[in-house]
Amino acid sequence: MQSTTGYGGAGAAPISNPRSGARNINARDGEIHPGEIAVGVVIGRASEYFDFFVYAIASVLVFPAVFFPWADRLNATLYSFTIFAFAFIARPIGTIAFMAIQRRFSREIKLTIALFLLGTSTAGIAMLPTYSQWGVLAVVMLAATRIGQGVAQGGSWDGLPSLLALSAPENKRGWYAMLGQLGAPVGFILAAGLFSYLISNLTMDDFLVWGWRYPFYVAFAINVVALFARLRLVSTSEYSRLLDAHELDPAPVVELTRVQGSNILIGALAALASYALFHLVTVFPLSWIQLYDTRPTDEFLNLQMIGAGIAALGILLSGVVADKFGRRNTLGTVAVLIAIFSACVPSLIDGGETGQNIFILVGFALLGLSYGQAAGAVTANFQQRFRYTGAALTSDLAWLVGAAFAPVIALGLSANFGLGYVSLYLLSGAVGTLAALSLNRALEIRD
Repeated sequence: MQSTTGYGGAGAAPISNPRSGARNINARDGEIHPGEIAVGVVIGRASEYFDFFVYAIASVLVFPAVFFPWADRLNATLYSFTIFAFAFIARPIGTIAFMAIQRRFSREIKLTIALFLLGTSTAGIAMLPTYSQWGVLAVVMLAATRIGQGVAQGGSWDGLPSLLALSAPENKRGWYAMLGQLGAPVGFILAAGLFSYLISNLTMDDFLVWGWRYPFYVAFAINVVALFARLRLVSTSEYSRLLDAHELDPAPVVELTRVQGSNILIGALAALASYALFHLVTVFPLSWIQLYDTRPTDEFLNLQMIGAGIAALGILLSGVVADKFGRRNTLGTVAVLIAIFSACVPSLIDGGETGQNIFILVGFALLGLSYGQAAGAVTANFQQRFRYTGAALTSDLAWLVGAAFAPVIALGLSANFGLGYVSLYLLSGAVGTLAALSLNRALEIRD
């Protein structure tokens, strides 16, 4: 989920004139090193994931009571998770629409519009009336702002992750690939910490009336600062030349799908285990604790924050392992470990505080090892002129297929049929990853 914007505005110069407009403001001489690109990627991803997890946590702790008070707790949470998925459905639509804007105008104008839409949607959530005030219209507005977030996130793709992958040293690509993924645990720790603080220091009435709105204002402010910082990178003439030299510009989606559609599908499925596990250790267990356990919410959020710290270490370790044994081998091996872990899900979640602690800590460790290499594991297969658009759509579809509906499916299955079905769901993700990696290897051998 990339989110960027900046000084480009309506007066930004088109790509064909790299010395004018916003690029000239930040023009400088000298070679750009992979570490500099990594800074832009890390800044953007950390702010993006903070925004992501603020909404995700609110979907469990806030929205069921505020927007669906007429439903029982289980159904209210399922309704909330359904709207949570809307952003992932809208994201590829936003990618395609904003690619057209970039082709017609410029990268800066595209990112500026995406920022405006993202900021309006995020701040809009913070100011939404409740169901008790506006009825069904409040739910409609929540859905509309969530769709706006998804469209904006798709439109904010700036190509920096692809540029980082192409610029990284041959023997360090696994290490550089994991840098952007560190944004996930960092964003979760910040979001969970903020909610934990509010819950422990406010009455529940105050939290549900006004306290929950504060994290969305914080997310808006962080995104504005981070997105301007990132555009200051991509708007310089040096970055523009580097992006153009690698042909990192939008390609026609129809042609991409016709020529290399199989790579998009394989790339999305290759990350299935990571993205399925992603929500099964963050959003789903929080909802389960809320519904079926008496454990204090702030205490459980603190446990998840420790797990996120372990995930960060796992992401760092994945870079070292991937450079030694290969990114796809790393993904495949961890997918097998996730498959084994899936068999333990029921006994751990239903095993009291000790079992839940083990589930969270081990789950986050596996998530770090897997998610660290999940981004773009097979995007090297794209022809150079298709890489910019192909990488964006692959990421969009990976989120859509693997993560969008994971909370609602996991909670719905576990509540109605038992936790064993969550095991099957996670196992299917691991099998999907192994199948996609095997198919990708077979296609490479054939070619």
